[in-house]
Amino acid sequence: MALPTYDEQRAAARRRLPHMLFEYIDSGAFDERTLKANHADLARLRLKQRVMRDMSDLDMCADIAGTPASIPVALGPVGFAGMYARRGEVQAARAAAAEGVPFCLSAVSVCDYEEVRRDSGTTPWFQLYMIRDRAYMGDLIDRVLAAGAQTLVFTVDMPLPGIRYRDARSGLYDTGLRGLARQTWQGMAHPAWLWDVYLRGRPHGFGNFAAAIPGKKGLGDYWSWIRENFDCSTNWDDLSWVRSRWPGRILIKGVLCPEDAVAAFEAGADGVVVSNHGGRQLDGVASSIAALPAVVDAVGGRGPVLIDGGLRSGLDIVKALAAGADGCLLGRAWAFALAAGGERGVAAMLQALKAELRVAMTLTGCRVLRDADHSLFDMESDDALSDLHRDGVDPG
Repeated sequence: MALPTYDEQRAAARRRLPHMLFEYIDSGAFDERTLKANHADLARLRLKQRVMRDMSDLDMCADIAGTPASIPVALGPVGFAGMYARRGEVQAARAAAAEGVPFCLSAVSVCDYEEVRRDSGTTPWFQLYMIRDRAYMGDLIDRVLAAGAQTLVFTVDMPLPGIRYRDARSGLYDTGLRGLARQTWQGMAHPAWLWDVYLRGRPHGFGNFAAAIPGKKGLGDYWSWIRENFDCSTNWDDLSWVRSRWPGRILIKGVLCPEDAVAAFEAGADGVVVSNHGGRQLDGVASSIAALPAVVDAVGGRGPVLIDGGLRSGLDIVKALAAGADGCLLGRAWAFALAAGGERGVAAMLQALKAELRVAMTLTGCRVLRDADHSLFDMESDDALSDLHRDGVDPG
């Protein structure tokens, strides 16, 4: 079986999905400079090839924030995955479990936590966004905890939605008859998606927030609700409030600044995720890989430091670990794989990552992943990490 590349699955997703859904996955904020820098900065780093090292007994296993994994990867939270494949969050969770990696359910999923837990037979991590209604947030936390969740990924870099021009042009934000007409036209242009996902994949509710949004609404109405209800007043006291209600692990996702990473631990976090939301929030900030080393230094081993943003291959994973990450979250990679082939598409993507990771470990002389460090880079690339942090986004 041929293993798919990121570009191949992205192209397949583009063919299968209505235009606005593909653009939602693919787009970034403003001019998309940070979106591009996330992967471009990883590509600038070169690994140092080593040979004749007896690499017959590799250990690719990892512990990701207390969760065992076959490779140092988790499927990070991706919104509306149930619109990319029939009951898409359930399919992705099944694939992740079969391949031995954690799965994090997005707060803005189509399938709610209880459905994914029941129908996938797994216990996903859960992503939390803070909304103004704290009573509802408390009830949601209690619900997810009662369903068995043990890890909460508190995403803090979305106090309001970023400005993504491609989404606006695609019709994602349109409401009323205009929105219905554009969505219907785009759906009819993709009959395989229309039959399998739109018709057979119902209901298309708002998952974990369904009870907070009365009535039946479209995607445009949902984005209006997000703009009105996500809370710009969220601060570290809110993390303390979440900590008081959540006995399990809490990871803070959306950290780029070392001072924020330290504050997260002081407020009760168990770990942080270095992330710029895939370049979807504030354009012109540093790539995730550029921000990583300073965060790792500031944290000083207090807890795991994970990374997401721009990771597409096993080579990228090795580079991220060599730069100091304890594990990696994938977003677009599994979203495109899900859209391209459902559960089997996500499984194929993970199998490709494992094959790429094995090659990268073998030819860098890294027998055990927990031993990955800066020694896996050539001298120029090790110096380049400092340059990337200083320069921020690549001006090209």
